[in-house]
Amino acid sequence: MGIDRRDALRAAALGAIGLGANPALATTGGAPAEGKDDARWRRGFDNQRIPDLGDGRFLNPVLAGDHPDPAILKDGQDYYLTFSSFDAYPGLTIWHSRDLVNWQPRGPALTRNIGSVWAPSLEKHGGRYFLYIPVKAAPNDIYVSHSDGIDGPWSDPVALGLHDHIDPCHAVAEDGSRWLFLSGGDRVRLADDGLSVIGKPEHVYDPWRYPDDWDVEGFSPEGPKIHRRGDWFYMLTAVGGTAGPPTGHMVIAARSRSLHGPWQHHPGNPLVRTVSEDEAWWSRGHASLVEAPDGSWWSLYHGYEKGFWTLGRQCLLDPVEWTPDAWFRMTGGDLARPLPKPRGGNAVAHGMPLSDDFSAPLALGSKWAFFRPAADEAARVSVSGGALRLAGKGLAPSTGSPLLLTAGDTSYRFECDIELAPGGTAGLVLFYDDKLYCGLGFDRDRFVTHQYGIERGRPANPHGARMRLRVTNRRHVVAFHTSGDGGRTWQRFDRGMEVSGYHHNVRGGFLMLRPGLYAAGPGAATFRDFRFTALED
Repeated sequence: MGIDRRDALRAAALGAIGLGANPALATTGGAPAEGKDDARWRRGFDNQRIPDLGDGRFLNPVLAGDHPDPAILKDGQDYYLTFSSFDAYPGLTIWHSRDLVNWQPRGPALTRNIGSVWAPSLEKHGGRYFLYIPVKAAPNDIYVSHSDGIDGPWSDPVALGLHDHIDPCHAVAEDGSRWLFLSGGDRVRLADDGLSVIGKPEHVYDPWRYPDDWDVEGFSPEGPKIHRRGDWFYMLTAVGGTAGPPTGHMVIAARSRSLHGPWQHHPGNPLVRTVSEDEAWWSRGHASLVEAPDGSWWSLYHGYEKGFWTLGRQCLLDPVEWTPDAWFRMTGGDLARPLPKPRGGNAVAHGMPLSDDFSAPLALGSKWAFFRPAADEAARVSVSGGALRLAGKGLAPSTGSPLLLTAGDTSYRFECDIELAPGGTAGLVLFYDDKLYCGLGFDRDRFVTHQYGIERGRPANPHGARMRLRVTNRRHVVAFHTSGDGGRTWQRFDRGMEVSGYHHNVRGGFLMLRPGLYAAGPGAATFRDFRFTALED
């Protein structure tokens, strides 16, 4: 069956259940017809792009940069959100909003390195908050942590003994029993306190399959999200693989009168899918449903920005419409254009500055995070008198657990004054993981260039043990500048780089290219006046 024929049949099915063409939406991708040139980014802290356009509309992403696998919790008039944090620690930062568009970080829920943290579940049950945390480690497992307040303290994570699954979702059945739904269409029962499992996982759902001629990464049914509305339980699932071809990842749905099944497929599956690499957002999936302050419904999911796998999977907000037969659809099209904001809710100032004058305790977990840290990694850091002192570790960024940020703009620069300890090396990096990074560092006598995850040329250093470094990343073209007089004059370093390939589809790992700093060798390097500036393309 050709693609055009299949699309026609799907359109007929949508029309039969009241999900047909909407005259307010363009026929290409379902996007509003007013034109993309209607969108102008507003700028916030450090000139970073922010979603709220200030005129009753917003522009995706609502959280730029790597914010994958969103786990959303509505708690009265408050919304809390967390994401996969992988090898970044402290991790599982909790974000807060009142309107689903403007978000502020609160703090990390996970401080101990238990492995690479994948898609979590954030829930509230019986007045207590729960995090169910899948971890890639040896062995893989799913952990549970709980707290009596969203800001903690969170209990030390306890392994549940689920070694063969990822992507848990907590759900409560109509009979009050508690369950974790898991990847692959499986589930397992939880004890009444939610802190252990009863029995073994069971298979309860066979996800909808896409046509075999679609370009995908793999079937990979994952990320189940359960929502109860009225007489129905709804399950949203991701299939098609998380990355790979831009057209792979997608959102499907099913429903049941009982959490115990049987489940019936949505007749409009897939509800979200990138159909062309020309669209603004690639590999869209891993969706949740949430009710806004005004009673409207929305879906949060992630996607890659066109041409910018390096930014990781960013958090997207898509309006949802319920139909008379108790099904639903997403109505935001390809999310390239501004959309009306949810009404109600008090907006908070969105995001946070990434610049840091080191005049306050280091914001570990909300701003800065170590890559794959040791248990005592935080002991490397001290802040006083407008200076960050970072004890050296290893010989290079690959062995030194660099200190990193999440930057969500396609172009930016960052700079910092760096002073070395005797025998030490330090610098600035763009870091994907310990095998793929670039940057510029120096010791007292020589520079060291980092490229492709290795250390390369070492030209002479004319500035000695203290200098100011600047890194500019303009749409993947990277330049370095150095200054020996505190930034009054700059010299361009004689090595440029291009980093569009520093991403998951090259290296794996589901990470992003993050700006940051490192210190290696003996003693502690001193960093002062870290400045980040987003650049407009």
